[in-house]
Amino acid sequence: MEVKEIKEYLINHLLPYWMGLKDDRHGGFYGEMGYDGKVKYTSVKGCIYHSRILWFFSNACLTLKNKDYLIYADHAYDFLKNKLYDRKYGGVYWTVSYDGYPEDDDKHTYNQAFAIYGLASYYDASGNKEALALAFDLYDKIESFCKDEEGYLEGFDRRFIPKSNDKLSENGIIADRTMNTLLHLLEAYTELYRVSHEDKVASCIRKMLDVLAAKVYNPALRRLDVFFDLNWKSIIDLHSYGHDIEASWLIDRTCEVLDEDDYTRKISVITKDLADHIHSVALDNASSVYNECENGTVDRKKVWWVQAEAILGFVNGYQKNPSRIDYLRTAARIWDYIKQYIIDPREGSEWFNELHEDGTPINSMEIAGPWKGPYHNGRMCFELINRKVELLIRR
Repeated sequence: MEVKEIKEYLINHLLPYWMGLKDDRHGGFYGEMGYDGKVKYTSVKGCIYHSRILWFFSNACLTLKNKDYLIYADHAYDFLKNKLYDRKYGGVYWTVSYDGYPEDDDKHTYNQAFAIYGLASYYDASGNKEALALAFDLYDKIESFCKDEEGYLEGFDRRFIPKSNDKLSENGIIADRTMNTLLHLLEAYTELYRVSHEDKVASCIRKMLDVLAAKVYNPALRRLDVFFDLNWKSIIDLHSYGHDIEASWLIDRTCEVLDEDDYTRKISVITKDLADHIHSVALDNASSVYNECENGTVDRKKVWWVQAEAILGFVNGYQKNPSRIDYLRTAARIWDYIKQYIIDPREGSEWFNELHEDGTPINSMEIAGPWKGPYHNGRMCFELINRKVELLIRR
């Protein structure tokens, strides 16, 4: 695996696929493509989905230094600003109809975070100051309505009145706080701070890093716990392999952008441990990563985004410690697995969503949809190009 191969895949396959989902009639991008390869033209359009598409095309412009991709970022931005943003109460909706009317008007913190993430990158790519102002408008909503003295809260209705956190709760429980939302709010604020250098954003980042270190990281089990009550008590024995390997490099990126030695030293111990533990317990013959482990039982299916994040996590671990050639070899094997099993060979398709343990696709899962955009696999491409890491290592 070489950077050249990744770049060619990005330019010749991934970008054209998402360019092809542009909805020129109703705005934004078509909200779903089923396993059968058919676009569902009247499916709802999610804000998380559109924020990630906005981020994707903005970073394609930045990474490839090609302004042609800005046309698609502009298109996603216009839809977010004009259809997904609530001009009455502020914040962004969870979903709108295919033609842009509110369908689910909840204001989840996770959703606001991804809009900030996309808007900040779009500002970097376009110089559009209106986009940065909108990102800070969402930041102000989060800081005003979505936190208490212990940290961030998650589920809210249209007026930012608290409600059940069912959208980010899984595995049969309803959590008050989740590692997932905190991780991606940290990611969004990191990008916002990178492009703005606002001290108030840096202050929030420090507090989130403190919470991650003190409340979310479980040193005894060498993992991030996943679901919590209001007092940060873990409420389920769950190890999310994908989130841990993703966090191992995302949190390092935060420390890099924050650029404060004290936090870098404290947090790097955690991120190193996360990557090492995943490498020890979650690999299937060192060629792919299992999904998760609940109450000691491993879910052995293979999820598309977990594999993309595993490549980045292990590449990052190698770059921090070049003696870990095994990390680089594992990343190369995972890319081989992706090419063999996860990239859909059918013309006009993208990556399969989930696979059975034997590598056969789960045909009930969509190819594109509210939770499956070009964020994880696109970011894998951008990061490997920007890091200039060659994975053509002796197997």
